[in-house]
Amino acid sequence: MNVNFEYYRIFYYVAKYNNFTKAAHALGNSQPNVTRAMNCLESAIQCTLFVRTNRGVRLTPEGERLYTRVAAAMSLFQAAEDEMMESAELKQGSIAIGASETALSIYLLEKLRRFHIEYPGIRLKIYNHSTPQAVLSVKSGEIDFAVVTTPTQANEPLREVKLQSFREVLVGGRTFTALGSQELSLVELQDYPFICLGKETMTYQFYRELFLKHGLELKPDTEVATTDQVLPLVKYELGLAFLPEPMARKSIAQHEIIPITLREEIPEREICMVYDSKRPMSVAAQKLKKILVEEDINGTFGKKVLT
Repeated sequence: MNVNFEYYRIFYYVAKYNNFTKAAHALGNSQPNVTRAMNCLESAIQCTLFVRTNRGVRLTPEGERLYTRVAAAMSLFQAAEDEMMESAELKQGSIAIGASETALSIYLLEKLRRFHIEYPGIRLKIYNHSTPQAVLSVKSGEIDFAVVTTPTQANEPLREVKLQSFREVLVGGRTFTALGSQELSLVELQDYPFICLGKETMTYQFYRELFLKHGLELKPDTEVATTDQVLPLVKYELGLAFLPEPMARKSIAQHEIIPITLREEIPEREICMVYDSKRPMSVAAQKLKKILVEEDINGTFGKKVLT
C-alpha cells in the first residue's frame, strides 16, 4: 500500500480537533483540501474513519485504532524535531576530541572551559592520545577531530589547521643550577642524562630529526609516555629535558627547575587541529571547530566570533 504520509498528518489533526475546519486552520491549509485528503486516505485504506456530526466529525472504531498509532508516531516525530532544534541551538549534543598532552595542557583546556560555560548542554569526550594515535582515531571516525602538536603527518582527506605556535625550553633540576648561566650545545647535551617522550610520539621524531640535522643521534636515558610525566622527573634530578615553555613557566618562576640556554635554535612547533574533510561532524563539533579556528584569527571566543 502506497499511502501519502501527508494524509496521516492531516488525519491526526482532524482527529485531534474533531473538525475539518479547525484542522485546516492548524495546518495552514484550506478545508476543501483537508476534506479531499481524508477522502483519499479512506479510499486508500478502504475503511471509513470519520462519522460526520452537527458539530464536526467523530472517529469510527477503525478511526480510533488508526489514531492511536498515528498519534504515537506524531509524538515521536515531534520529539525528533525538538532534539534536532536543541542540537542546532547547542542545548544538547556531544563532541569527541583526541588531544595530545601538550596540546591539552597549554591550549585546549582553557578553550574547553569557556566553551562549556557557554554551552553547558554539550557533552565532551576527551581522549588523551599521542599525535599518531589521535590522527588514526580521526581517520577511523572514532573522534570528531584532534588537537595535537606538529608534526602530524596527516594526509588527505585529513586536513591540518594551525591554531597556536609554541616554543620548548631546555630545563634541568636544581642540581644543574650552574648550567643556567652557561650556553649548552647539542653536542654537550649528550654528556648529561636526557629525558624524552617515547619513540612512538611525534615529539621524539621531532628531536630525532633535530639531532640528525646536526650529525647527532638522539639517545634519551629516560623515555616517558606523556609530557606531564617529564616535569616531575626533571624536578627529581633524573636529567635534562625539553618542555613547552608554558608548561615550564611556573616551575621556573618558583625556582624548582632551571632554564638552560641552548646554542642551537629549537624550531617553533604548532598546536593544530586535524579533521577528516570527507566525514560530516555533529552540529556541536562543527561549532567548537569553527570557534577554535576563528578565535585564533580574531582573538575572540563564542558567539561574537560568528557575527
